[in-house]
Amino acid sequence: MDLWYNKDIAPIFENKKSKSIFHHFKVGKYSGNTLNVYQGCQHRCGYCYATYEWSPEFYDKIYAKYNAPELLENEIKNWRSGPIKPVMISSATDAYQPAELKYELTRKCVKVLQKYNIPYYVFTKSTLISRDLELHKNYRDNCFIVWSITTNDETVRRSLEPGTPPASVMFKMIENFAKNGIRCAVNIDPIVPLITDSIRNIDEIIVNCQKAGVKNVFGAFLRLRYDIWYRMKIVFKLLDKDYETSVKYYNKLYNFTEPIQHNRNLTIDNNYEINFLYNLETKVRKNGMSIDFPKLREGRSYKNSKFKNIDKNQLTLTNYN
Repeated sequence: MDLWYNKDIAPIFENKKSKSIFHHFKVGKYSGNTLNVYQGCQHRCGYCYATYEWSPEFYDKIYAKYNAPELLENEIKNWRSGPIKPVMISSATDAYQPAELKYELTRKCVKVLQKYNIPYYVFTKSTLISRDLELHKNYRDNCFIVWSITTNDETVRRSLEPGTPPASVMFKMIENFAKNGIRCAVNIDPIVPLITDSIRNIDEIIVNCQKAGVKNVFGAFLRLRYDIWYRMKIVFKLLDKDYETSVKYYNKLYNFTEPIQHNRNLTIDNNYEINFLYNLETKVRKNGMSIDFPKLREGRSYKNSKFKNIDKNQLTLTNYN
């Protein structure tokens, strides 16, 4: 079996000293800052965009940026670009993956952001975040927790993202956060053709979001890259899909022939995407929720700074959404 799928392999943890931790992003009308305290992720999601040539051991070696809290505080103190826009925690790896149990870097960085009154989003699909419920609760007017949920089907989850908790567990946690006044959103991303795009799967996620007290739901389709396509073909086999039919369907839907070139990122057919997302929006609104990305106000302004983004390899939301 391919090493990506073998969830029984324990990753290696390794310390890494970073030169910069705070990075700007702009995607469409949204802009802000990203913060990734880990490189690599133990969740082993087959569709992950952060697995690329510069990080070939993404699933099996987790780098902990041990100086992240101190570096973050220094960069905030030296900020010179006006109000600090909301911070995305995190855009390339899960901030609450198992490594957080050992290092607590996310917890420490959240405390720094709160200290300087900077708004933030946490993107996660981990149950470990429950440990920091009180921390986020005390800052609930200036943060959003965004839960990434792709499927309500346990058979699909175990094949597609074997290192993640079941959706039923995450929805119970979302409900608990929401009852404590913490604003929660759900990102159905990626929507994977033939695997997670069934009417039943989407409807169950939306209904569970409504029951859990979620206010914002949004989603996007899978983008294909050569390595992601390789893993998706393994998932077809794991789920007993008709392999040849599935491959031909993707060839047509993403308009490509084998092999996918390494420098290409393929998007789904535009008409298919528009129609599907329109139906998603209709269902979300019928259940009393918004179909957009939640918005936070900007943080305070810092003058006389020397902040400079110097990490050329840092992924942003362009690679994540």
